[in-house]
Amino acid sequence: MCGIAGMFELDGVPASAIIARRMTETLAHRGPDGDGYLCEGPVALGHKRLAVIDLSAAGHQPMVTPDGRYAIVYNGEIFNFQELRAQLEALGHRFRSRTDTEVVLLAHAQWGTAAPERFNGMFAYALWDATTKSLLLVRDRYGIKPLYYAQCGQTLLFASEAKAVLCHPACRTSLDPEALVEYLTFQNILSDRTLFDGVRMLPPGSTLEARQGGVVIPRTYWDFQFVTAEPAPDPREAAVEVARLVRQAVTRQLVADVPITAYLSGGIDSGAIVAFASSQVPILTTITVGFDLNSASGMEIAFDERAAAEQLSYICKTEHYEMVLKAGDMERAMPRLAWHLEEPRVGQSYPNFYAAQLASKFGKVVLSGVGGDELFGGYPWRYCREPVNTLDDLVDAYFWRWQRLLRDDELDRIASPLFGGGALPSGRDVFRGILAKGPAMGTPDAALNASLYFELKSFLHGLLVMEDKLSMAHGLENRVPLLDNDLVDFALTLPSELKVARHTAETIDENTASSRSMRTEMRRRDGKRVLRDAMKLHCPPDVVDREKQGFSAPDASWFRGESVRYLERTLMRDNAMLYEFLDRKAVQAAVEDHITGRQNRRLLVWSLLSLEHWARTFLSGGRDGD
Repeated sequence: MCGIAGMFELDGVPASAIIARRMTETLAHRGPDGDGYLCEGPVALGHKRLAVIDLSAAGHQPMVTPDGRYAIVYNGEIFNFQELRAQLEALGHRFRSRTDTEVVLLAHAQWGTAAPERFNGMFAYALWDATTKSLLLVRDRYGIKPLYYAQCGQTLLFASEAKAVLCHPACRTSLDPEALVEYLTFQNILSDRTLFDGVRMLPPGSTLEARQGGVVIPRTYWDFQFVTAEPAPDPREAAVEVARLVRQAVTRQLVADVPITAYLSGGIDSGAIVAFASSQVPILTTITVGFDLNSASGMEIAFDERAAAEQLSYICKTEHYEMVLKAGDMERAMPRLAWHLEEPRVGQSYPNFYAAQLASKFGKVVLSGVGGDELFGGYPWRYCREPVNTLDDLVDAYFWRWQRLLRDDELDRIASPLFGGGALPSGRDVFRGILAKGPAMGTPDAALNASLYFELKSFLHGLLVMEDKLSMAHGLENRVPLLDNDLVDFALTLPSELKVARHTAETIDENTASSRSMRTEMRRRDGKRVLRDAMKLHCPPDVVDREKQGFSAPDASWFRGESVRYLERTLMRDNAMLYEFLDRKAVQAAVEDHITGRQNRRLLVWSLLSLEHWARTFLSGGRDGD
């Protein structure tokens, strides 16, 4: 696990080793165990190393093939690298290290651009071909590892984080207004845009090839394909197979030459991982973050998961540590959070920052349960269950459920300064574009599978980017066993009734933490049915049947109580930086609605705070608070 950066001069002029080093140094937190550089004519590659497999100097990067043709800078882990290594050795290749990096390098030498299709893991890398004078950028199936790029004139830049791209003197740090509209609609950026104008993120499951004279647009080599098995599997047999595949995935991802820890919430996803990992690791360290609930109310009283985690820790005999966050911890974290996260995505994320900080004290690798909800249907109240026949019917029925922050009329008022009062770009078009690549309509499972496809392509991607940034902020590798290729491939063949009950779920507003309907939906435990059945022999019943609980602080209460002065200092002052591009009166009216209790706007308030610190950090010319 590492940080990578570099450049390719498309017109053939020599690349700057000085600038490449400056870009790479920006990523020092991602790789405290060493660095390396290669500058060869028009290309410059930089690498910061977090040593996890083969800690020797043989794992040094950039890594070059014996014939000098290919050079790679690589970030990630390939969990089937030992099988691939055996195949490559049988084909005559000889290895100089025990790293998966060398497997990736020689796999390209053997199989060319088809190599990524063979990899089971998380990765982002750049491969230079000195013979064809071409640079290939590659990102894993699901987008676990981020990879940014930008073309400034005749210079193609890439890096693990946007800040490394932005430190190149040819890049101008400015806001992309269309990306901000996406964020204010979805609390996420669904396209390949970023909040930085001109900086793009290579889509998951994609490659981008650049040759002297031009850049080839990204090519998709993999996508989620929902193809229900025929005949449909017996539910009991499906559960047994899911359990086998989860165990296999955890076993694969325990490969490391450094200590491994695991997050433990007490729910089914992290519970499954810890149950299998603890049976193979003599003393597994587990981490839980909880919240001070003295000022919480309504459903927020149940937000602290420490008791459930402690119970599972006792059963699995782990060495367990926990942290309790208070309202003031959010305020203290925001400047560092903005710097490392770079652009806000999905929901509240500072608890993840503190969780990674704690986990990093015990090892370089942590196992996470991310992916279980999106793969097995953990959010029944979100899905489109109405009968739909066409893509447009689906968009009509489903788009409004994902307008997590602002509906169109309020968005027009708040974001009007971005476009001089003119028409805003359509979030609906972005939404439709994602669904258009998913399952076709016309079958009983189509609408639900389309909902799952959308979450896998958007919400999950946002979670993965956030988890990567906030773990690597502490030099910590975050592994996600539930996104093992074999497990994902099998899950995509399961009929929807093995994931989510067929009754019509009531749609709810996720802002409203005290909603009766959310309590009802969570009590039904209708999501992840096959995963729950799979773990009945491996986890206690109260873990398997536990109500769905997200990882969130009691922010609705804090924003009206202990954190209200922070909101006033940050968002209610007239010279806040976000009012350079958002309407001050409209924003402050929305914040006031929450503070006074007229409306629960907790998601919007958090997002506005994040945008303000983002603007202070990146648009003011210096890091916020540093």
